[in-house]
Amino acid sequence: MKKLTLSLIAVAVSTGALLAQSVDQGKKFFYYQRYKSAKDQLDKVLAANPNNLEAVYWLGQTMLEDKNQAGAKDLYAKSLMTNGTAPLVLVGMGHIELLEGKGNDARQRFETAISLTKSKDVDVLNAIARANVDAKEGDANYALEKTNAATQVKGFKDPGTYILMGDAYRKQVDGGASVTSYQKALTLDSKMAEAKYKIGKIYLTQNNKDYFLPAFEEATQIDPNYAPAYFELFYYWYWHADVDKAAMYFDKYLAVTDKKPSDEYDRISIYYARKKYADAITESKQKLAAEGANADPRYYRLMAYSYNDQGDSTSALKNIEDFFSKQKPDGFVPQDYSFRAELLGKFTARQADAVASYQSAVNADTSYEGKLDLLNKASALAKKIGDRNSEANFLKQIYTQKKNPSNLDLYKLGQAYYQAKSYTTSDSLFCGIYETNYPNEIVGYLWCARSKQAQDDSTNSKGLAVEAYKTLAEKGRLLDSVKYKGQILSAYYFLIQYFNDTKKDKETAIMYINKGLETDPTNPDLQHFHEILTRPPAKQGPKQPAKPKTGGNGKAAVLRKSSEPLLT
Repeated sequence: MKKLTLSLIAVAVSTGALLAQSVDQGKKFFYYQRYKSAKDQLDKVLAANPNNLEAVYWLGQTMLEDKNQAGAKDLYAKSLMTNGTAPLVLVGMGHIELLEGKGNDARQRFETAISLTKSKDVDVLNAIARANVDAKEGDANYALEKTNAATQVKGFKDPGTYILMGDAYRKQVDGGASVTSYQKALTLDSKMAEAKYKIGKIYLTQNNKDYFLPAFEEATQIDPNYAPAYFELFYYWYWHADVDKAAMYFDKYLAVTDKKPSDEYDRISIYYARKKYADAITESKQKLAAEGANADPRYYRLMAYSYNDQGDSTSALKNIEDFFSKQKPDGFVPQDYSFRAELLGKFTARQADAVASYQSAVNADTSYEGKLDLLNKASALAKKIGDRNSEANFLKQIYTQKKNPSNLDLYKLGQAYYQAKSYTTSDSLFCGIYETNYPNEIVGYLWCARSKQAQDDSTNSKGLAVEAYKTLAEKGRLLDSVKYKGQILSAYYFLIQYFNDTKKDKETAIMYINKGLETDPTNPDLQHFHEILTRPPAKQGPKQPAKPKTGGNGKAAVLRKSSEPLLT
């Protein structure tokens, strides 16, 4: 009997160890982003023991990665009915609540789980950080607080904590702190390919291939089973014209990942990369026909690219529009919007839509260089089609995005607003920012004056530009009266006309004529103006009937009086 009891105990211990191994194996599959395998493994554990709470938590996380939020919520809710104080499951339900926008409810569950474990369970603290990193409504500072607390737990040695810490910093757009955290993970586990991979992802957002490509390569070297790094290398070389490298990395990716429908799309897309457009189109059509409503919408995009590269813009546009109508909102990448914008821009009737699509691309792109490239393309298209308001909007984004915008950036922005007839805005840019930042350049003073003049009516009755034109003339003479002679004279012409025609102040007008002659003594227009305004008034004799003098063309030749406009 004693032997039988010992045997049963041994079997129980052995079974428990196997189940633990199965949970660990499920977590390992999750780490490798092999979610189907993770789910299969964790399902087996729960089939044998429905109350394995660690398996419940990780199965729910796997469901979330598979976009099955409803299934994860149902799993956690059922588990809490019989295990209401299970810390990990409480955190799992809090994760769901964060995804649902119920931040206060989620925080209450997190704090309850922390209290139940006395802040000493690293897995619970990591799970809270994971939830706050993953959910849009999550609090990155709270995630950092909990990951830092985890590192203080006695006997701490979990590299995954530093991965989550890096993810939290990344959510705060602090790339430097993210990289440091990922490097700390590698000090605890030199085979932690995820850390190298995520360092690569940081540099990928900066478009720094000198750093992200080696990082992805190193991730595959320290762990040849880490599929996500192979996929990034495949994707990079696919779009950078090395089809052989792309195909090689894709084969390596397939060898270490779970088979999924998207693999077929990637396989067919290699036809496009090899410029076998007809094959790409044919196989895409076959997939769409065979799979119907369940087909991957990206096949439409693939056909759009294929048609476009063959010069068939009409078919390309039809397919990219089909793609946009069928793809889920979270399935788009910035390049989708910019490609659509390029296609729309080829059709006169759709160019306004192209401008809007560029703005969507800008909003979706998180990289600095990517945004600037898109904004430059968008502003060029807006200018081409005469949409000056949109051009100004895009140029404003360029100016605010740039770390060190130049005087040319400011000039282009001010000009766009001027051409869009937003004269008060161009006034503020040229009279305010440009003159202040670039006091030794004539451009700010010139366009300040023109912006103010444009705000006034045709007779300059308000005189809004008078002081600006005075400043333009003075600055031009001070900076270089030879180089800026044209700008100086334009200022004096305005002032002469304003004081003579609008203010009826002949003496001030003569003063500005003389100033103009100081700059250009032989200017025939100024000499003519001077002669008219300084001519003695004609003597008044007995009134006689008017007899117009006629010139050689038979038309009346009328002399301009000093009170008549000098400039038209």
